[in-house]
Amino acid sequence: MFGAGHITPAAIAHIDRRPPEQGKAMTTTTLPDTTLPVTLTESAARRIVEIVADETDNKLLRISVEGGGCSGFQYKFDLVPEAAADDLVLERAGARVLIDPVSLNYLSGSEIDFIDDLMGSQFRINNPQATASCGCGTSFSL
Repeated sequence: MFGAGHITPAAIAHIDRRPPEQGKAMTTTTLPDTTLPVTLTESAARRIVEIVADETDNKLLRISVEGGGCSGFQYKFDLVPEAAADDLVLERAGARVLIDPVSLNYLSGSEIDFIDDLMGSQFRINNPQATASCGCGTSFSL
């Protein structure tokens, strides 16, 4: 396993989203294990494992990006029972995180972390694409 997680063989991290030319199928490219579009820290993985331990059905954490929030976009965290066929699946220390292809465009290069300090505890996404974010840390703009 690589330091910040890895992509499972079933995950297709890049899909050519252009319509196929007449008579030609769409092509897909699987990223090598050394290319991580999003990383998961050890502390985030530990916290995810703790959260899902008591869950009977929803054992996977889905992170997505939606329009809204103070700064234009916001992160959404949901526990779900299974991955979609086109999800990026990150695994580390027993934790599994799902990211859909549209959200991956906004999260590429990000680090998913879990912070527990005097201000409280929360998941934090360190997103190099974000040009601004609000004080709560769940809303950002590009």
